[in-house]
Amino acid sequence: MNWYVIYTKPKWEKKVAEQLAEVGIESYCPLITQVRQWSDRKKKVEVPLFNSYVFVRLEEADRNQVFQSPGAVRYLFWLGKPAIVRDEEIAIIKKGLDGSGSCDVSLHPFQVGDTIALQSGPFSNQAAIVQEVNKTHYVVVLESMGCVLKMRK
Repeated sequence: MNWYVIYTKPKWEKKVAEQLAEVGIESYCPLITQVRQWSDRKKKVEVPLFNSYVFVRLEEADRNQVFQSPGAVRYLFWLGKPAIVRDEEIAIIKKGLDGSGSCDVSLHPFQVGDTIALQSGPFSNQAAIVQEVNKTHYVVVLESMGCVLKMRK
């Protein structure tokens, strides 16, 4: 069984994950807690880490079952085929969000184009390329995972 990525309607990530779980499809919607401020109060809310995306684990032949959920729009494709996410990558995301370990980040004066190895945290031992250096942050690209990280100085 492979992990696939489903594109959902905006703000439907949690609903789609719940609906898929009800019909017996293993799904994963990584959530982070953010503090949101309204005019009269602040509140902690759980929001999806990836907007409009939910990971599902199922057999290739059962891929159309996800469309039983009205919020599921389509699969994410890569090179003309449905994108498959490796189990290790899902484990890295889960490990990064469990909050059990603290990570120390030390930043050195990197230059754009430098290749660095992240030494701690959920992305430890991953190679990254420095894409942007700013007064307040660095932007690095994790090519193996196809994602961009913004790290504060």
